[in-house]
This record gives sequence, structure tokens and C-alpha cells, in this order.
Amino acid sequence: MACSKVNLSQRNSGVPGIWVLLDPDRFRPQDWQPLLPDLDRGPVQGFLVGGSLQTTTAYQDTLDWLAEFVNLPVVLFPGSMLQVSPKADALLLLSLISGRNPEYLIGQHVQAAVSLRNAGLTLLPTGYMLVDGGKATTAHYITQTQPIPADKPDIAAVTALAGSQLGLKVLYLDCGSGALHPVPTAMVEAVRQVVDGPLVVGGGVRTPQQALALRQAGADWVVMGSVFEENPVKAWKALAQAFEWAVPD
Repeated sequence: MACSKVNLSQRNSGVPGIWVLLDPDRFRPQDWQPLLPDLDRGPVQGFLVGGSLQTTTAYQDTLDWLAEFVNLPVVLFPGSMLQVSPKADALLLLSLISGRNPEYLIGQHVQAAVSLRNAGLTLLPTGYMLVDGGKATTAHYITQTQPIPADKPDIAAVTALAGSQLGLKVLYLDCGSGALHPVPTAMVEAVRQVVDGPLVVGGGVRTPQQALALRQAGADWVVMGSVFEENPVKAWKALAQAFEWAVPD
């Protein structure tokens, strides 16, 4: 069963602070089977589940698999109101504060409000900011918004500050799935200077070195997705070695 406790602040916790994003459309449980005996003592602290676009019926199947085999926190990262399920520990209640599309600032939230209440999930109000990762992503297309330029850390900082002042509990800088490069560390540092709350950074993070740099810049969680989709065992071992964490035989 998934663990019920979600640790928002991992900045000074002494753990790697790595969360894996599982896109149900691409998730293959058999690829993770070799890691199950050691997963709870490895470099991964939890899982995000979701995606900008779901084209299969694997969403609930993915959550069922996590509930059965993984004793780590599971947090929903919904791309729409359809991606709500009680089979998780929490949900990132995303407001796309980097864009000006009202559908993703409040519209989707109104439609999902009753379902969220009935699901009994821990809700994490999150200021979501798309950042240019070198190519257009599904998230950009679906939300019909422009990302924050990668060389404009000041824009990200004041956007994050505004989100914090609005009462959003978590800030999330994301280049999107398949980005060519991750959020610049200078942008993470700029955001960290103006907000004290939990900071999540994801999109385009493919190496332990990139993850470590983002953690050192001030990220509480670093989210990795594509590299685990390709080869979870290889990605897990690389992180474990880099962070001097538990490595299976």
C-alpha cells in the first residue's frame, strides 16, 4: 500500500528528494519488477502520477499497481479533472500561474471541486509554472499558454512570489515532459530567494548531476520522468550511486 505521509519539505532532510513521474500511457510495471525488493530504501522518495493527455485506460491500473506493490507516497499530478482518484495519498491542485488561460486558473477546479471533496485526498494547492525547455511540449499545447523564457529568472521569481501571496502552498517549475533541458539553476535560485515554501522542479531532468544541481539550487523535490520510462533499473542505480544511497545487488 502507498504510504499516507507526504513530506513537502525535503530541502534539508538528508534524502535525495527525487520523485518519479509515471505517465500511465507509458508505464510498464514489468520494467519495475527488479526494483521492488529495494525500492523503499533507494533514492526515490515518492511517485507522481498523471500527464497532460491520457489516451489509454491505464490510469487506474497504474494506481492499483502502486497501491499493491509500493510503500512510498503517491501524489496525483492531474492534467485534467478526469485524473482524480481516491487511490493516492495527495493531489497537486494545480493553478497555472505562468499563463493567463482561465480554464487552468479556476475553470477546471470548479468542475472538479465536488469530486475532489468526495475523494478524500490531501490537497496541495500548487502554483504551476511552465518554463521553456527548448521545445514545445504537450503541456504548452493543451493549456494554450506560453512558457516563461529560460533566461528570465526574474519573471519566474515574481510569479512565484505572487502565487505564494495568493496562498498557494507549493510552487512547481516545469519544463514539461520531453524537454531538451531542465529548468536553469539560476531560475531555481531566484525563486528560492523569494519563497520559503516547498519548491518542485521537473522536466528535462535526465542525469543525477542535473538532479543534484537543482537540489543544491533550492528544490525540495526534483521530478524525473522520461529517463525512468526508458529504463527504470538503470536510472534508479545511477541515482543511487550518485547520491550514495542503497544500490541492489
